[in-house]
Amino acid sequence: MVNPRQMLKDMANTMKLARKSDKDDYMQHLRLVVLGIATVGGIGFIIEFTFAVINLGHG
Repeated sequence: MVNPRQMLKDMANTMKLARKSDKDDYMQHLRLVVLGIATVGGIGFIIEFTFAVINLGHG
């Protein structure tokens, strides 16, 4: 059973332990996130483009 009071205590402890990252850390994480989004977008584009070319060939 979930204890809401304990869950709130755990959340508060997590927030106390969390620290604000410095600019270098932030920029590195931002680069990784942007790279990940671009990679997933690129893969999606290639798949979409491939199926578009296949459908044009059958049309």
